[in-house]
Amino acid sequence: MGDLVLTHDMLVIGTHVMSDCAPEDVAWKLVGVNLSDLAAKGAQPIGVLMGYMLGASEWDTRFAAALGDALSHYDTALLGGDTVATPAQSGDTRAFGMTAIGRATHMPVPSRSGARPGDTLWVTGQIGLAMLGYLGETGEAPCNDIAIARYRRPAPRLSEGRALAPHVTAMMDISDGLLLDAQRMAQASGVTITIQSGAVPLPAPIIGNADLPAQAMRWGDDYELLFTLPNGIEPPIDATRIGVVYGMSEHHLLIDGAVPDPMQSLGWEHG
Repeated sequence: MGDLVLTHDMLVIGTHVMSDCAPEDVAWKLVGVNLSDLAAKGAQPIGVLMGYMLGASEWDTRFAAALGDALSHYDTALLGGDTVATPAQSGDTRAFGMTAIGRATHMPVPSRSGARPGDTLWVTGQIGLAMLGYLGETGEAPCNDIAIARYRRPAPRLSEGRALAPHVTAMMDISDGLLLDAQRMAQASGVTITIQSGAVPLPAPIIGNADLPAQAMRWGDDYELLFTLPNGIEPPIDATRIGVVYGMSEHHLLIDGAVPDPMQSLGWEHG
């Protein structure tokens, strides 16, 4: 039983997904964000437990069908859970919880607390793709189908996490913003992490905009893997080196060698 990995995450309509988000996308995103936590542990999904707030019958039917599709896609079972019925609410605010259960594929299980001075910092995929999708949804940027799909239905990096698990010193997924999550890794590890902003992999439409690169590193919803490796070790998957780990200094996070602007949030802070 010592190799089991459990995680729990929630989605609130109007907060984590748009108020008019299709039930199919809510279902896929709920599965994706929970399995992303298993990916960061190099775990193989086994099953999930679902906490569901009932609503309109047609919406619920569509959600249930999509939930089955998403779990089948990731070869994961619905093991049980609970449903609740509540009086109609203004704006139809609803919350959904999921507990994901996985089995570790490597021991010790990677954590965010293992980064060591001299390690290098890496990230999978592109940072800001989900933000670009959100801006496309709201009409603030040109429509980008790939980015919108990434925002609506984040894809957990399960195979990448399993491949990385034997090699990393620390690993976590990026849910609340690259900078904020890097700072959390540094705090948990008792080190200082320096990120080279010019090395961060960004989608082309973001690179061409003067304001968006800094926003992309703070925006979140990427669900990519952030990890550290001993110096000289290359990752067994496609990834981008974006920084270095140093011994603890006055600040846990530096960007291009400088302290982040204290007047700007590093990412999504849960209330």
